[in-house]
Order: sequence, then structure tokens, then C-alpha cells
Amino acid sequence: MYIDPQWRILTVGDGDLSFSNALFRHHAPQHLTATIYDSLNTLQSKYGDDFHQQLLNRHCQVLTEFDITNPETWSTVTKHSFDLVIFQFPLVPGFTSKTEFNEKCAGIGINTLNRRLLRQFLINASEQLLDPIGPQLCYITSKDVKPYSEWNIEHSLILNTDINYLGEMNFDIVNFPGYRVRNVDRDKHVKDTKGITYVWSQRPANQLTQALSSQLTQQPILGDDCCHYCQAGPFTSDQHKQAHENSRKHLRMKDFEQQWLADLQTA
Repeated sequence: MYIDPQWRILTVGDGDLSFSNALFRHHAPQHLTATIYDSLNTLQSKYGDDFHQQLLNRHCQVLTEFDITNPETWSTVTKHSFDLVIFQFPLVPGFTSKTEFNEKCAGIGINTLNRRLLRQFLINASEQLLDPIGPQLCYITSKDVKPYSEWNIEHSLILNTDINYLGEMNFDIVNFPGYRVRNVDRDKHVKDTKGITYVWSQRPANQLTQALSSQLTQQPILGDDCCHYCQAGPFTSDQHKQAHENSRKHLRMKDFEQQWLADLQTA
């Protein structure tokens, strides 16, 4: 993950604040505002208060009960004042009951809920939080395992927007000493799965700094002899293609994509 020390950065949903603390200590951005979705009491009961206190001791702004999908929770944030907004390993929180699950997932699946969260993050950050005269960057760091790999992060989130997908870069946790990747809703530290940081901006790729653009790669554009749902191919024969299209993985990914496109029509 590339960080320019001149950037003003906002972190979103940083569970125990360990990422924000590592970012502030080891990369020293010009300004950092760290946010968490939980209340302060919930933070303290789930994770303790160590990283929160370390940030406060370094005079870093920390906001609790910050919901990136709800601007009414942003009252103390100055809009259009950041160069980069970061969301690390986002995942819709677990449901506390079957009733809550039915309410939140009425007619849609959890895959679509997660895509909604990421799309709303990109739109809200781009339109309301990023400085229009800055680089206007959004980073999402995710994993190349289920369920994250089933969200089609690179292609599906910015349909019908003016946001540009610029590429991806490796996220190496070694560069963020003290960062603990947590399970959502649990205080356990999870295995350090390989991370990928995806990058978006309302600015086109040719306006990126060389320092950032040199870090980014994009997957090859798939042709007609490939599966765009599964990012698979090229297929060597019609039989090969048909076998793939009949596979459980393909049918699952096709269903996810169709649900998402239908959801966008109702948004």
C-alpha cells in the first residue's frame, strides 16, 4: 500500500484502531482522522482501549459511531478535506438474530449487501469527503478468499458512476507494525491472509503521481472466450466453455452478478 506523507487521510471502520495507529506511527501522514463504527464503550469491551489512547496521545482525531453509509453520523468531519479515504477488509457485520437477518436481507443476499456497502463507501467518499483539488483517492483492502473474492470488486462497484478504477497493489502487513486484522464482531485476531488494496479516483489514471501509478497493476481485459463472472479463461473449446458454465462456481457467481445488477436498478 502506497502512502504519501503529504496526504490528509481518513480511515473508515477501523475496528480496534490498530491500522490507524500503525499508519500514523510508521507513515506519518500530514493529517489522519480515524473512525470506527462502534461506540467507545463497545470498542473498549471488544478490543480494549490501547490503540485509541495511543492515537489520542499523538493528537490524532478519533471518531466513534461513524457510519460511512450515513452522513448524519459525520457531524465532526469537515467535508471535502481529505486526499485519501481507506477502508480495510470491509465486511457487513454479523446479524444478531434471524429477525435482523430477514430485515436486512429481504429479497437479497449477503453478497449484495456487501457490494452495497462498498459502493456507498466509494460514492460518499468521492462526493462528500475527498478534496476536489486533491488526488481524490479511495482504497479498499480486501482478501483473495471467499466471501471477498465473490464481490467482483474491480468491475461491479462503480457501474453508472464517474469514479474510475485505477488498479490494485499488494497490501503487506509488515509495513504496518502492530496492525491486527480482526474478525468482524469478534475480538479475535485472524490469520494474516494476503491482502490486495484496490484503488479508485474521480481523476483519470493519467493524473496519478508516478510514485503511486508505479505501484498499481490491472488484470488483463478478458475477451469473448472468457467468463467475466468468474474471471476465467480463455476457453480452449466449446466443450471447455460449456463445462465451466455448468459448474457450481459459475452458477453461483452468475447468480451473484444478476442479483447485484437487479439491485442497482432499484437503487
